[in-house]
Amino acid sequence: MWKLALGAALALSMTAASTAGAATVDISITKTAYAPSTASASTADTVKFTNNDTTAHQVAFKPANGVTCSPAPFVLQPAQSGTCTFSGAGTFSYSDPASTALQGSLTVTEPAPPVTLTLFAQPDVTAYSTKVTLTGELSTKKAGADVVVLATPCGRSEATKASTMQTTSGGEYTIALRTAKNTVYTVQSGTTKSDPVSVKVRPRVRLGRVAAHRYSLRVFAGQRFAGRFATVQRLDAGRNRWVVVKRVRLHANSTNILPTVISSVAFRSTIAPRARMRAILPASQVGACYLAGTSNVIRS
Repeated sequence: MWKLALGAALALSMTAASTAGAATVDISITKTAYAPSTASASTADTVKFTNNDTTAHQVAFKPANGVTCSPAPFVLQPAQSGTCTFSGAGTFSYSDPASTALQGSLTVTEPAPPVTLTLFAQPDVTAYSTKVTLTGELSTKKAGADVVVLATPCGRSEATKASTMQTTSGGEYTIALRTAKNTVYTVQSGTTKSDPVSVKVRPRVRLGRVAAHRYSLRVFAGQRFAGRFATVQRLDAGRNRWVVVKRVRLHANSTNILPTVISSVAFRSTIAPRARMRAILPASQVGACYLAGTSNVIRS
């Protein structure tokens, strides 16, 4: 009865420990047997022998190559414990040369590689509300595994579930998501989580010519930019460089279609006809949640 209880407890201990990677496999030495007499371990594990008898016992391995035990020689006094590690896989028998009853066997394997989940974003810099494709692979190559996409948008401290999907053949997955502002993505399958990937977002800036010397500028984003300043530029063709024409202040727009927020301004400029123009919303104006934005190029 005592042996059965001890064996069940040891098996439970070994199973629980193995789930955490490197484990300690416990083997008890009694007067009449090792408990358990047959055990398994990996090369990442430590096998611990404890002498629960009232006399000293030696533990001798065959083969002995690749086995490192402490103390050396591996003789344990009553109530003493010692440990052994293994540099390679194999089947090892062990015994006490002074006792024919004490015979045991240990199967050592290489540890299973850790399960990993990769994540890539394409592109990793994009314009507001453009879809970003997330791709990756589960190292087990299992198809049909659930993968949860977790997103932490700028301004938030905790990730929220953005979407779910399943792996296809080879453990691969792909999904396209619209990204409203700078966002950190991770994916998770079971307890396996990918490294984070950052996607940077530029506000969408649109410059238009309304009439002679009259222009409109609209900025599309997930937040208001009313009160911020955009810089209007023209191309100096002779020097092939952009030069500042004026700064314009954006205003709130009433035609928002949430979650998109439009900030806009109408302005005049005396730029010579047919000159190339663009507008910049610089980093100093977009804040921490966006990259600087550049408009389309138009003719004045």
